[in-house]
Order: sequence, then structure tokens, then C-alpha cells
Amino acid sequence: MKKDYYQILGVNKDASQDQIKENYRKLAHKYHPDKAGGDEKKFKEINEAYQVLSNKEKRAQYDQFGDAFGNMGQGGYNYSQGNPFAGFDFGGFGQGENINVNFGDFGDISDIFETFFGGRHGGRKKSKRRGADLEAIQEITLEEAFKGVNKEISYNAFNKCGNCSGFGYIEKEGFDKCSNCDGKGEIKEVKRTILGQFAQVRICPKCEGLGKIPKKSCQQCSGTGKIKQKKDISFFIAPGISDGQIMKIAGAGEAGEKGAESGDLYIRIRIIPHSVFQRSGNDLYIKKEVALTDIILNKKIEIPVISGTKINIEIPEGFYLQDKLAIPNEGMPKFEGRGRGNLYVEFKTKTPKKINSKAKKILEEFEKEI
Repeated sequence: MKKDYYQILGVNKDASQDQIKENYRKLAHKYHPDKAGGDEKKFKEINEAYQVLSNKEKRAQYDQFGDAFGNMGQGGYNYSQGNPFAGFDFGGFGQGENINVNFGDFGDISDIFETFFGGRHGGRKKSKRRGADLEAIQEITLEEAFKGVNKEISYNAFNKCGNCSGFGYIEKEGFDKCSNCDGKGEIKEVKRTILGQFAQVRICPKCEGLGKIPKKSCQQCSGTGKIKQKKDISFFIAPGISDGQIMKIAGAGEAGEKGAESGDLYIRIRIIPHSVFQRSGNDLYIKKEVALTDIILNKKIEIPVISGTKINIEIPEGFYLQDKLAIPNEGMPKFEGRGRGNLYVEFKTKTPKKINSKAKKILEEFEKEI
């Protein structure tokens, strides 16, 4: 009869690990054999339940397999009840005997079936190895990051062989039946394990599960299905991209093994430092030297912008020159979004080298006005 570990710990089936731990501590403290009124049998039962439910993998197995894992918390399984290996030759174990097996070193139950039976679904065709991913670096200017730009890069990589379409053999030449597996694509082996004698089915290493051998391998790629060649890739960099941002071009990496899918190409963007603008996120910063008289006389000040043009601005009345003046929507576009950042202007002023008496008198009169 299956023990209900959730009931033993007094929690629901959807209880969190924190709830399970909290209830375990309360019950273990209550029933500890060294305490007055303790219960050794109950204490062991609580520990058994906690060992299963506190382990994510064991808990999943317990929830999934029910009675088949009724005693797994004790480190073994009584195969005289509901034997999942019934019908197999256990190489010397009596049919009526109890076989206790410790699952501690096997992990998930799926690993056990994988180990002894060559996978839960029997023999399978060998999965071909996907092509390797590649990485490249593309430098662009800040202006290109502002407007967006088409780029092309060239690199050497393994491409799919055109002579054999990436399969490594000439299909039109035909095939011979694999003698190693007699055309089945899989071979059967008998192994002795700690559980006894098992028949294991695995894919044929000679034909890799095809059941047939190509009569003629491709000479151009030596049967690998891929050849190292120069690749040319064109791609578009959207406006607003940031320095260090990575673009993915699916399928532009190296070709896979014998017709398997290609890897991807990852392009890391490097934006060349600009001589005028500094960038922070979507905002741009610029330093502008202005004459003190231009500020006093409220003259328009010409400011370059990233689009390549210039705009004229006025310094607002009462503006503190140590602050940065924000010009809205003159920064970088938001990557794949709407709107733009701001342009911030930091003003630099310098005093005149020499003031003549006439200019000095004018400034003294100006001082009285402010």
C-alpha cells in the first residue's frame, strides 16, 4: 500500500519546498524519540516522507509513478509487488525473492531505463550534430548607429557541401544493406548488470541507424557533408543599436553534421568613439565653448546635432551655466521603438584676456542693471 507522504507531513500536493520544510521541522521536533512523548516509528516515517518530498527529482518520481516508488524513500524497492521488470531474466534471482535495489546512484528513473534498455523508446536513429555557432565583431560609426546601416561581412566556415547536399554520400549511387545490423538500424546486446541479465537494443554504430550503407561517399567533403569555404553575409543594423549589443543571424553559422541544421552567427556591435558626441543610453552629450558676451547679449548659439545638421539655441534666462541644457528629441533613436533621447549641452566659458577702459565702463554700467 502506497504511503501518502503529503498526508504524513500534513501538506497539500502543491505545497512549496518552504512549507514542506517548515512542517517537517515541527513534526520532527514533536515526535523525536529523545523527547517525552516521542514516537520513534512516527519519527522515522516523517523522515522518510521528507527525504522524498524535499528532493525535486524524487518528488516528481513519487508523484508520477505512485506505487512503483512506494518504498523509494527507504532507498530500495520491493520487486515482489508490482515488479516493473516482470518478464525479464534476472540471471539467478528467484522469481519469488525480494530484490532490494538502492536508487541513490541512478538519479531519475529515466536514467535507469536509458542505461539498461538503450532509451525508454528502444533503439533510435542517431541524432546528427548541429553546426557550431560563430561570433563576429562589426564596427560602425555613431552616425551609422543613428541612421541604421546595411553591412556585409566575410568569414571562413564549414558550409554544406553542394556536391552531396550535405549528406556526405551520393544518393543516386544507391545503398547496400548494412551487414552489421542486417538492415534493421539497431543491434541487440545482452548485458549482465546489478539487476541481472538484460537485453539492450541500441543504434547500429556502422550505419548510424539508417540500416543501409551508401555505395559511394562524397569525395569533395570526404563524407562529412561540409566543406570549409568563404561566406559572405549581408545584414541590416537597425537605428538606435547600442555598443556591445549582439545580433543573431539564424543559420549563418557552420553547417551541421550530414544534413543537420546549421548553427547561428552572432554579431557583436562595436560603436567607434565619436570626436564630438558622448553617448549614454539614448541620450547624447556635447561640450560647447561660448563667449561670455554671447551669453550676456542672449545671442543664438549654433549647436551640431547627430543627424549632420546644426541648430540654433538660446540660453534661457536665469540658467545656471554649470548645469547641462537639455534639447529634447535630438539624441539617439530608441532601438526598434518610437521616439528619441535628448541632447545635453555642457557650456564652457572663458573670461576675456584684456578689457579696455571703454568696455570696462560699459560692464560697470551693466552691473548696476542686474
